[in-house]
Amino acid sequence: MKNSDEKQGDKTMAKYKRILITGAAGRLGSRLRGGLAHLADTIRLTDVNPIADLGPNEEFVQADLDDLDAVVAACEGCDAIVHFGARADEDKWQVILHSNIIGGYNVYEGARRGGAKRVVYASSVHAIGFHKIVDQIDAHAPHRPDSLYGVAKCFMEDLSRMYFDKFGLESACCRIFSSFPEPADRRHLWSYLSFDDCVRMVEASLRAPVVEHTILFATSDNRETGFDNRLAGHIGFHPQDNTEPFRAAMEAATPEIDPKLPRFRFLGGYMTELPHPDDAKA
Repeated sequence: MKNSDEKQGDKTMAKYKRILITGAAGRLGSRLRGGLAHLADTIRLTDVNPIADLGPNEEFVQADLDDLDAVVAACEGCDAIVHFGARADEDKWQVILHSNIIGGYNVYEGARRGGAKRVVYASSVHAIGFHKIVDQIDAHAPHRPDSLYGVAKCFMEDLSRMYFDKFGLESACCRIFSSFPEPADRRHLWSYLSFDDCVRMVEASLRAPVVEHTILFATSDNRETGFDNRLAGHIGFHPQDNTEPFRAAMEAATPEIDPKLPRFRFLGGYMTELPHPDDAKA
């Protein structure tokens, strides 16, 4: 990936002293480590799993997100927090509650107590998964979660808004759609966010002069889209990748989309068709 300043434009901002990345051993967190290294004197990593291969300006604090004291300690001395930790898919209620809701609260409380000024939060399309693609919603559209996982994302978006209104803690809530090494199905042709664009998105959210409380829809620069992102224009996220290199092979290998199926009508895709995760059959 080219230097992010070259991609995003020359938006100067004071270098951070310390950025915390939660979920740093995860699929996206592990990519953010190197991509954000130039933005801070120190990148602090935290995860429930150990990380041994530390870079020259990295440090590691092992913590479980539902342990408030451990999370507060991990947040101490951090100017900004990139919160990509927690369960990354639908799961049983108790898992979502402890990992995504209680854990998310602990991160914001750690940020408040530690004096952080900004959080970049990995929200999700599943907070608005039952909106139809054809409606082309913007960030003012109400929450319509498609899962318990989506409900947790709604909670966190509202919690982050309260922490801004009451305590002045800025948040960029990045509603990630489908971020994988490459598109895996036809839906991903419009919902895909490349790993490099994910890094660009987080860097733009950290560099933007003013964020306040922003909802940002997060995909690459794909030919089709399912939303209107104009209300996040001040962030300056300009994705550079798209799915056209994958289109011909994907369309040749997969059947036509059936627009009557919920997974193709609604933004949330397959999660709109899942049963309750606590049902025995699930």
